[in-house]
Amino acid sequence: MVVSRRTFLGSALAASALAGVVPAPARAASPPGDVVGKITVGYQGWFAAPGDGSPINAWWHWADNWGQAPSPANTAITAWPDMRDYSRGFPTAYQNLGNGQPATLFSSYDQQTVDTHFRWMRENNCDTAALQRFNPFGGEGPTRDGMAVKVRSAAEANGRKFYIMYDVTNWSNMQSEIKTDWTAKMSALVSSPAYARQNGKPVVCIWGFGFNDPGRPFAPGPCQDVITWFKAQGCYVIGGVPTHWRTETEDSRTGFAGVYRSFDMLSPWMVGRIGNVADTDRFYTNVNQPDQAECNARGIDYQPCVLPGDLPARHRAHGDFMWRQFYNMVRLGAQGIYISMFDEYNEGNQIAKTAETQAFVPVGSGMLALDEDGTACSADYYLRLTGDGGRMLKGQIALTPVRPTQPVVGGTPPPPSDLARGRGTAQSSQTQGYGSGNTVDGNQDTYWESANNAFPQWVQVDLGSAANARRAVLTLPSSWGTRTQTLSVSGSTDGGAFTTLVSSAAYTFTAGSNTVSITLPGTTTRYLRVTFTANTGWPAGQLSGLQVFA
Repeated sequence: MVVSRRTFLGSALAASALAGVVPAPARAASPPGDVVGKITVGYQGWFAAPGDGSPINAWWHWADNWGQAPSPANTAITAWPDMRDYSRGFPTAYQNLGNGQPATLFSSYDQQTVDTHFRWMRENNCDTAALQRFNPFGGEGPTRDGMAVKVRSAAEANGRKFYIMYDVTNWSNMQSEIKTDWTAKMSALVSSPAYARQNGKPVVCIWGFGFNDPGRPFAPGPCQDVITWFKAQGCYVIGGVPTHWRTETEDSRTGFAGVYRSFDMLSPWMVGRIGNVADTDRFYTNVNQPDQAECNARGIDYQPCVLPGDLPARHRAHGDFMWRQFYNMVRLGAQGIYISMFDEYNEGNQIAKTAETQAFVPVGSGMLALDEDGTACSADYYLRLTGDGGRMLKGQIALTPVRPTQPVVGGTPPPPSDLARGRGTAQSSQTQGYGSGNTVDGNQDTYWESANNAFPQWVQVDLGSAANARRAVLTLPSSWGTRTQTLSVSGSTDGGAFTTLVSSAAYTFTAGSNTVSITLPGTTTRYLRVTFTANTGWPAGQLSGLQVFA
């Protein structure tokens, strides 16, 4: 199987550094086209099943062992698709769904599947699809060739654009074979009116140059040769590059400065690098802003990744995580946005329709549904969220940090119950009359404040009985200005011995909403404590609301 992109993770954020960078010729930034000013979604299209008519005729990417039906012991996915829009499903070895229906999976090789996916793109403001193309010279090649034809047909029928995105992972003879593949096969797609163009040129993306891992060992010279060759074919060339391309640290090899800066557009990878809103804000300040400045200075278009979040890792926070990325990238002034990914059920970061409750997940599979944090979400929620993010990118709705997309459309699901409301509280200290009871009174304008200049400080709530806590929502008064508080969350069953549930991190309370949502690991706890060690707005711990949801 293809090595997952996500296995190559960055750690600490690197500081901006331009020393030693090979200068690139200045050029004007690009006007709107099929990728600039647009939402592009990464499209795998790599699922198959025996009997679907595909040359590979196997459980391609559904199972670890492609020769056997997927099951809990033989699975390659971490999230389950919502199957209600597909005309055909292939029986698996999973138990039935929670609603009693058979557990079936789609095949990407069905034209109806691809047509359905591109219809979802059309309905949800996804402009362009980047069709992933791994080494086509092995056994997977004929199936990938067939998928390219199916994607062309679906894009034309739905008024969407598409382009070829070469992933060079584990492609030993990449330098010569990528040219052969383009000349002999993929360049024929350019004649389609649906093939994406930017600045009048057909778009090609090459993902994987410069990554610091054994799956992509290519030296700068061969990489530069490939980029130069594609440009000579008249292509607009996008680079799917390491997160830390600019500083050539962590996930980036050294010596690639000139390679990176010879691309027409840069799209740094982000999956596995962030997992909550605080991560997103740190990257915005320390990585995205200097990246954008570097690209602006050199006339390179910048297309950062936005991801819905790893579902099994509970990163999604019912859309707040993804929306914060949209907000940050639009206020950054990014030339386009790349969604990672459309149909990546293997890594759980798909926006395509997904099981919304356990009724649509195989019994005993251990997979989570979109309602994992207690908030009901429709199967198409992340498609709709992407649609609204695209409208904000294009200026069709105002820039806003407040997510406008409702998790369920047209329905009135009962809101989850706040387990902390009106419960007993305690604190390490308080200033004047600003006691901890204000955090559970339901009033965002009343607040707790600790003793000043005396960190660390904490506030806690007694839930009354042990509960499987999944989410904590922290607020400050809505009229207060933006501030960042560094805090951790711990829990206890007896009020004496506390265990860390969420490690210390910086959380930004943004003026207007002044709300932070923190995903909890689901540990059974009765006493929930929030410990503060820093506050950029005042030398004390401050909190107006502490809500806890099962």
